[in-house]
Amino acid sequence: MEISRFQELMDEIYGERDRERGLPATVAWLAEEVGELAQAVRRGDAARREHELGDVLAWLASLANQLDLSLEEAARRYSTGCPRCAATPCACR
Repeated sequence: MEISRFQELMDEIYGERDRERGLPATVAWLAEEVGELAQAVRRGDAARREHELGDVLAWLASLANQLDLSLEEAARRYSTGCPRCAATPCACR
């Protein structure tokens, strides 16, 4: 699935509810999901890690939707390599 379609889908499924919840709660949910992903990385199996990674992506898409930003546009920052040094792999020290 393309990232732009995923963001649209998250808006279709959860957009109204997420906007009612608001930005502070969305950021809190995103942070909680990142914590769950960290736990899965430390102690989970591949299925659990994938599950939590999906949850992080969903909440990140919700946040982007509420901020009226495009995840695809945000990702373009890395399309030519490291945003700082422009090298691939990164040559920053």
